[in-house]
This record gives sequence, structure tokens and C-alpha cells, in this order.
Amino acid sequence: MPQLLIRNLEEETVNSLKRRAQINHRSLQAEVQWILENAAKIQPDNFWANASRIRARLQSTHQTFSDSAELVREDRDA
Repeated sequence: MPQLLIRNLEEETVNSLKRRAQINHRSLQAEVQWILENAAKIQPDNFWANASRIRARLQSTHQTFSDSAELVREDRDA
């Protein structure tokens, strides 16, 4: 299996990754691998197709969702 070496990471970044790994009950290596594998699956050219699929799935449930912009406007006008 291929390996990847990342040099010169900020200490704060490494500490953040260690905390995240601990929260997710993974080793640092497993956490970084999970992050990279999932990030690589996201392709910008698929964004709108994925958004349309999600929108269609939500519409098929016939649930209503509040519009946060409307709520913010109400709070601002109050």
C-alpha cells in the first residue's frame, strides 16, 4: 500500500489532529488516513449533482425546514 509523508506541519495542527483522533477513538495515523480518504472522495465537479440528489431526497420526505435567513431577518428587525 502506498505511503505518504507530510513534513513541516505546525505543532498546533498535529495537536488538533491528535485530539480529533482521541475523540474518534482512532490512532493519529488512522485519523489522518480517514480524513484524507474522505476528502479525496469529494470532487468539486460533483458538488451540484450531489446537492441536487440531496435536495430531491429531502423533498421526497415532505418535511418542512425553517429558513434561517428569515429567522435572522426577524431577529434583526426586532
